[in-house]
Amino acid sequence: MAEGTVTLDTSDVDKWIGKPIVFAEMWDPCNATDIRRWVQAMDYANPLHWDQTFAANSRFGGIVAPQSFTVAMDYGHGCHPSCVGKIPGSHLIFAGEEWWFYGNPIRPGDKLTQERSFAGYKVSDTAFAGPTMFADGDTVHRNQHGALVAKERATSIRYLVEEAAKRKVYDKGNVPPKLWTRSELEEVERVRLAWIKSNRDGVSPRYADVKVGDKLPRRVIGPHSRVTFALECRAHRQNIWGTWRWNVPEGVHDPAKEDAGFSSDMTYDHEARKIDPREGDGLHAGPSSGHINADKGEKVGMGGVYGYGSSMNAWHLDTVAYWAGHEGYIWHSVTQFRSPAFEGDVTYVDGEVIEKIDRSPYGGPVVKVQTKMTTQNGDTILKGTAEVSLPV
Repeated sequence: MAEGTVTLDTSDVDKWIGKPIVFAEMWDPCNATDIRRWVQAMDYANPLHWDQTFAANSRFGGIVAPQSFTVAMDYGHGCHPSCVGKIPGSHLIFAGEEWWFYGNPIRPGDKLTQERSFAGYKVSDTAFAGPTMFADGDTVHRNQHGALVAKERATSIRYLVEEAAKRKVYDKGNVPPKLWTRSELEEVERVRLAWIKSNRDGVSPRYADVKVGDKLPRRVIGPHSRVTFALECRAHRQNIWGTWRWNVPEGVHDPAKEDAGFSSDMTYDHEARKIDPREGDGLHAGPSSGHINADKGEKVGMGGVYGYGSSMNAWHLDTVAYWAGHEGYIWHSVTQFRSPAFEGDVTYVDGEVIEKIDRSPYGGPVVKVQTKMTTQNGDTILKGTAEVSLPV
């Protein structure tokens, strides 16, 4: 090995490939307020998910969760099964998600259980941090009746903190977050409100009427701030004090508790949290603290505070679902994260129908929608696709 070569020590990760991990479970079923809290944090103003009167008069007969809410019924923001095993000097960020849904919506009173496993990894050289691990973790979600709700494959990027800090790919050059003028904010709000009004009644386009090349109404989210990042964090049920427990089978070691892949100053203290719950809530102490603490964000190579991958995936799902209406349903979704959403930026979400599939594996025709998220500067931060059924 050449002198000065940077390498990842993956020896402790290898032993977990293919094994069940992360034995955490929520105590309680969800309620309508959990669903409302989620869509408020994601700025998803679909009244089906928060307006009791509107939802009661819909085909659902009451408030129902958006498909994006599935991740909030889980422990670890969806990515935890992809980040087990110790890599000295490392931290991680979320790289993307793939979801399969099975036609069972989440309603108030539902309680999901999860089966999680570490699927494996590959190591590639990146401009961001040199040798970088792209690790996959799988989660299977079932409801209290044993019905399959969803499966997720999460991909995390595990990297050496020192190397990422040295390369400064996300370094802002000490440039503060953008300050928006009144006129700029008014334009952002105009686009936001136009999107909300674009399908507030939930009318689904007919499959026969949709054409390849059709554009979805443009959506905008932001400006992002430490406040919005904190709201997103708190919308995950696991981050509310006392909502979950470890449920590790007797005689089994769970690497998620002691051997998760977080930077040394962004880990949980599970003993301390028994007295002070802040020590385990992720935001004040733990892996989410870099999202609102600029010093910690800089130390892990992010250049400051930054947003959540799980939120970006939710924006993607919600945007497609809103266009698809009450009779639409997303069966499969894939997203790749190019960059986090940073403080001071806004995120534009654009979508386009790129394919019509008359015969799909989901029992009927689907359209494939491609989404792209960009900042106010035109920088791409996410690309994704979703396969969605529409009434014929």
